[in-house]
Amino acid sequence: MVRIKNENLRKTLRIVVPFVLIPAVVFAGVFVFKENMYAWITVACVILALILFYASFDKKIVGTRRMVIIAVMTALSVIGRAVFSVIPAFKPITSIVIITAIWIGPESGFLVGSLTAVISNFQFGQGPWTPFQMFAWGMIGLIAGYLGDPLRRSRIALAVYGAFSGIAYSMIMDIWTVLWYGEGFKWELYAAALATALPYTMGYAVSNVVFLLVLGRPFGEKLQRVKIKYGV
Repeated sequence: MVRIKNENLRKTLRIVVPFVLIPAVVFAGVFVFKENMYAWITVACVILALILFYASFDKKIVGTRRMVIIAVMTALSVIGRAVFSVIPAFKPITSIVIITAIWIGPESGFLVGSLTAVISNFQFGQGPWTPFQMFAWGMIGLIAGYLGDPLRRSRIALAVYGAFSGIAYSMIMDIWTVLWYGEGFKWELYAAALATALPYTMGYAVSNVVFLLVLGRPFGEKLQRVKIKYGV
């Protein structure tokens, strides 16, 4: 397990990677590189997500144990997307990402969200949209981790964040929808995309609330026991 020892470097990476480098890489894939370069953009995003995760811990054994939890939560998220694939816009992915983030940490939530997009798209289809999904789910997890305390204490706050996340995910993906036309970003096209996607946006929001209220407490209790038992 790679470990970043310099504290100042770790703090810098935890800010620069998610808020500067990953967005830059995602949008570079649209404006700079050709569409068939999306696979390399995806790989670059995975590497940056791993760097962000490695920057979140300073003890090798703790990082290894946390990685096992990340693998399990990512697997559950991928399986959940497959199981609920027959129901449009009703998936547990975002909820599992949020639960991971608020109990294990923001960087862990980012990594689960990013890896879920990449791994599950081997079934649902890889494409230039994959880096946008990685960024959207990753940032939802990252922010949830920063809001961990209030989200753990209040089911209402958790439900509100779940609804917000559904809307935010749809809005980020609608940016990709507009850019896909190949004429640059236009606000009128973006407004039209938002209006067209409204039923799906509402579906994302509702499904997040449902899954968070159903899974939040049992998953949280299990993750808390794992944290205490293994010192994560």
